[in-house]
Amino acid sequence: MNVLLLYPKFPQSFWSYDRLMEIAGLKATIPPLGIITVASLLPPEWNIRFCDRNVREETEDDWEWCDLVILSAMLVQKPDFLELVKKAHQLGKKVAAGGPYPTSVTQESIDAGVDYLILDEGEITIPLFIEAVNRGESQGTFRATEKPDVSQSPMPRFDLLDLDAYLMMAVQFSRGCPFNCEFCDIISLYGRKPRTKEPQQAIAELQALYDLGWRGSLFIVDDNFIGNQRNVKRFLRELIPWMEERNFPFTFITEASVNLAEDDELLELMGKSGFYAVFLGIETPDQDSLQVTRKVQNTRNPLVEACNKINKAGLLIYAGFILGFDGERAGAGERIRAFVEETSIPQPMLGILQAPHNTALWDRLAKENRLLVDHENQTGDQNTLMNFIPTRPIEEIAEEYVQAFWNLYDPAQYLRRCFNQCLNIRLANAKKQTMQFPLGKGLRLIAQVFWLQGIRRPEIRQQFWRQLWTIFWKKPQVLNMYLGLCAAGEHFWEYRVLARQRIAEQLHYDPLHPPMKSVSEPLLLEQAS
Repeated sequence: MNVLLLYPKFPQSFWSYDRLMEIAGLKATIPPLGIITVASLLPPEWNIRFCDRNVREETEDDWEWCDLVILSAMLVQKPDFLELVKKAHQLGKKVAAGGPYPTSVTQESIDAGVDYLILDEGEITIPLFIEAVNRGESQGTFRATEKPDVSQSPMPRFDLLDLDAYLMMAVQFSRGCPFNCEFCDIISLYGRKPRTKEPQQAIAELQALYDLGWRGSLFIVDDNFIGNQRNVKRFLRELIPWMEERNFPFTFITEASVNLAEDDELLELMGKSGFYAVFLGIETPDQDSLQVTRKVQNTRNPLVEACNKINKAGLLIYAGFILGFDGERAGAGERIRAFVEETSIPQPMLGILQAPHNTALWDRLAKENRLLVDHENQTGDQNTLMNFIPTRPIEEIAEEYVQAFWNLYDPAQYLRRCFNQCLNIRLANAKKQTMQFPLGKGLRLIAQVFWLQGIRRPEIRQQFWRQLWTIFWKKPQVLNMYLGLCAAGEHFWEYRVLARQRIAEQLHYDPLHPPMKSVSEPLLLEQAS
């Protein structure tokens, strides 16, 4: 069996960092960990070729060579996913597909003509698929009623990756989350009982990347790294000496719930083992909205104090925010903007609420007849109007989103937050840089940032040099982090224009809503100029 593994392209989005990738000479932020784990689960006698289409496109020879195409995708990759299924059928190739998008919205993959649907978690369903292929079955759907023991998961095929193409590498320690947020599909995909790998198993994956020559940042892709605090502490206690023996070859970033701030020991262990940043799902500073969406873990302690404590433990904060919760009061966008400025979170991900399939929110809205089931806007990106009828006017929510996002990523405000956040961080290891760039890419990125922000942008030129000089003298350990955040600003300053344009187009062309002048007219004026 000749198998072509394809990972679809991402559109330009908040997390695509297109402009940053360009100026750094990179292709993608992180590699697709899921599909290279699938590669490890396939029979050793099968011949494998792999293409991450965000790095390079497959060739016509790849298509002629293969007997079977295997795809994995998230919702945001839907357009390219569907095009690949179509091309495979035109060439007479069988298609197997899995991952979050086919698992959550299965009917769309069926309608597209996917031959083998390998849903849920592959450790259980891929062996079922292989057995069906060996029996000569030409199609099938393979599901699991239970969750696999991830301590038995194979090591991903890191050797298939072009390491030089990525900003950072990726590993996984756990799956699942103990919380019950109404809008989140993680608990439907992976369950509420966090399952973890064994410490030595995770360290073996780090060793594999080390042996392949990777040096730099690593994203631990868990949806909630601290879901099982007992096991994550076991891992960190073994990770610290491993990192020390190799002179800290990696720095780590991960995702966690805000209750991280409640565990001093965990914060200390993360700092000592090389973590430089964490993504927090803050969602909103409005306590009423947090209660409505069942994000009660964010209501136990003041959120500003939690952010300050995490900074003092040595961690840069990335965070997600959402507009459009039921019962939300007018001005939510401005309250989010004020919270971000108070906490100096550099890169707030602001999105409009969506109701994903197979979530408690989807089920509730279906019972209330508020779902727009034929709404084609749901794309998995943050600047998409909601796929349900909200409790306040959609035009008001959209206008607050555009205004807040535009102001949050004003170049001067963005650079000021980057500067303040870096100065607020207290370092656990005073000798190590907090962020590492891939070998051979750092000097190019720094030179580009100096040119773009220190010379070509007169509106921030003086601010850039003044802040850079202060960082250099007061806290040189965060210099890489600061320059990396500055470089990312080039992406967001382009993306805020695209986000505003997308919202304006949806309001104008969507027959359910009239156009919104306050968004569309400034956009047209800017395009004309």
